Amino acid sequence: MNTTELNMPNTTILDSLNKSMSYQEYIGLVNVLVERSSTTGNEKTEALANYTMLNQRRMRRWDKTVKLSDKAKAKIENYSGKMTWLVLTESWCGDAAHIMPVINKVAELNGNINYRVVLRDENDVLMNQFLTNGGRSIPKLIAIDEESKEVVGTFGPRPSVATELVNAYKEKHGALTPEFKEDLQRWYNKDKGQSAVSDLLNLLN
Repeated sequence: MNTTELNMPNTTILDSLNKSMSYQEYIGLVNVLVERSSTTGNEKTEALANYTMLNQRRMRRWDKTVKLSDKAKAKIENYSGKMTWLVLTESWCGDAAHIMPVINKVAELNGNINYRVVLRDENDVLMNQFLTNGGRSIPKLIAIDEESKEVVGTFGPRPSVATELVNAYKEKHGALTPEFKEDLQRWYNKDKGQSAVSDLLNLLN
């Protein structure tokens, strides 16, 4: 995390938190969008609407199947600080569909973790403070200490293991191909959210 993030004005975070929704409210929004064949975001294309529909299915599956180890549960349940996890996302984002249910599983285990969601394209100022290699990549989790309101960490747009895979492929091939993106989906399915859990636990240190 860079110095800009640490010194970010609290007003930007507070403004976004005031517009935020719970994870369950976000799921409700996605369900409505699917019924309307629509999507979140500034672009309303058929392709993005189709991704939203696909992501609804992914999130439903992960909501039912993500499992945490006893060791992970113990660490989460024993966390005594108070933290807000504010996540920037859009309904069409494939990575978000795999990751957001995992965040929810972790947050559900400790009432001191407040999981809130905002849409990227409706929160430009916030998003621009948390770019990834200059890009507006999502999902992006911003960990905020409840007492000080300071940013104490970030996570995303992918688990660290997946980020390494993506970076290595880009370095070798220059860009991500449709074939690699399919491989990445298979990686998420095989990983079952465990790499994301590991990264999220590091935020609780």
